Amino acid sequence: MPRKRNLRMETYNKLINIGKSTEKDISNLKIEDLKTFTAQLFMGETFDYWLVREANIVTFNSFTIDGRIRQGYYSDEELETNRIEEFSSWKTLRPFCYSLIRGRKLPESFQIILQLSPEENEKFIRRVKPDLSADQIAALYLNIRYENHAAACVTGTCR
Repeated sequence: MPRKRNLRMETYNKLINIGKSTEKDISNLKIEDLKTFTAQLFMGETFDYWLVREANIVTFNSFTIDGRIRQGYYSDEELETNRIEEFSSWKTLRPFCYSLIRGRKLPESFQIILQLSPEENEKFIRRVKPDLSADQIAALYLNIRYENHAAACVTGTCR
């Protein structure tokens, strides 16, 4: 029986290989298996550790989500207890986004801009380039685009 694919690790490994192979700040990855990828994106836990900068989903309407958390919505106690930071996690927004695309018709398009959480960013940097200080790369981004029945991920860094 074939081993079950771990898309979270595959995604990290692709990003690691990109980081090791070049000094590019941006790489474009074409999604070959669209059905599996979108299932992992909207129903799996593969991207749950990423933060949502922005999401745009176009179905019968155009929906735009600003991932920035409105701090004033929560009490100081809630902010501290739940460790609420600047952006919502994909884990939090994933069910809502999935509800927008679920149905018989495919969405016209979607774009989701994710940022690796600070904790995961530090782990990733230690794994890819242990000699690099985590404060030298402020953030790692993953821009997921779907349109015209094709999807791609564009990776990027912020120094």
